[in-house]
Amino acid sequence: MEEFLLNEHHKEEFPPAHTAEHLLNQTMIRLFGCGRSYNAHVERKKSKMSFHLDHKPSRQEEKEIERRMNELIAEDLPVTYEFVTRDQIPEGVVLDRLPENASETIRLVRIGDYDVCPCIGKHVRSTAQIGRFEMLGTNWDEAERSFRVRFKIV
Repeated sequence: MEEFLLNEHHKEEFPPAHTAEHLLNQTMIRLFGCGRSYNAHVERKKSKMSFHLDHKPSRQEEKEIERRMNELIAEDLPVTYEFVTRDQIPEGVVLDRLPENASETIRLVRIGDYDVCPCIGKHVRSTAQIGRFEMLGTNWDEAERSFRVRFKIV
């Protein structure tokens, strides 16, 4: 196997929650047409992620987030890795979150055909290993048009 020199990584993720973070990002993009979260604290006990949205999600939309997350987990989607150079980045994959000194070779993480993004963190091998996604609560900041999702993986 070819060895790639990637960026140093100083965080020890909890793989089930970190993989759920990828799923939640893509779920929010698909449900609300927003970008990936702009602020995330993903931990073993509980996590929170914030998104800029054009409206405050209704109670039904919140329930739909949780339903879709658990449906994706149950689908047992494979989590795979692909190493590409910057000029091979697939359409729709954004590199704006990479550090300025990021390597020429980028590791993409794919979750089935559902999500792909650059990441050097630890993940589960397939979504069924995540467990259950439980939404703990949400907050809406009208001035910031910001929606925060608090959740845990059980």
